[in-house]
Amino acid sequence: MRTYIDSAEVENVREAYELGLVDGVTTNPSLVAGTDREYRDIIDELTEFVDGPISVEVIATDYEEMLEEAREYDTWGDNIAVKLPMTRDGMKALRTLTAEGVQTNITLIFSVNQALIAAKNGATMVSPFIGRLDDNGHDGVGLIEDIREVYDNYDFETDILAASLRHPYHVQEVAKAGADIATLPPSVADKMFDHPRTDSGLEAFLDDWGDRESPALK
Repeated sequence: MRTYIDSAEVENVREAYELGLVDGVTTNPSLVAGTDREYRDIIDELTEFVDGPISVEVIATDYEEMLEEAREYDTWGDNIAVKLPMTRDGMKALRTLTAEGVQTNITLIFSVNQALIAAKNGATMVSPFIGRLDDNGHDGVGLIEDIREVYDNYDFETDILAASLRHPYHVQEVAKAGADIATLPPSVADKMFDHPRTDSGLEAFLDDWGDRESPALK
């Protein structure tokens, strides 16, 4: 399973990149608004070191304006994926952009039917929002399993990108459920490294070794 970082903070992405977790990046208007920076400036910095898809989301809600935004975003780099909402106008824009060869990420997916429509219209990726479903008493991981089954039944090439992940347990569960990609908030990515047994085991090894020098440094 590929891992993306869900952040518009370039330094957070860079730190995750150095740890081998950045196969791509997802951004959205909320994340960008929290930086007090221009969207283009952020993306320009990210494209300097991120080779995988970088999702840039449209603000418009009607077909024509979505296309105008999407075509501009597509000029920002060879690896830009335009994020479109799962709406009727969003699907019209998706059909047009698919025909033009633009990478796309359909966001705010909450059902198998929505994922099916997006795949039929040629989406590069769909983003089911796992945490938001869980918050409302629904089975977010179960949605990943159901979409995986449908996509495999009909050989859809659309990638399933598990989004809105709240904790490391979500990551392992969507991996088991067959997600192609998980996009991780930096806080979740950081917690994936930790386990108390790792810390205590390392401490025990070092205590047993004492103050001897490393044999590699003699």
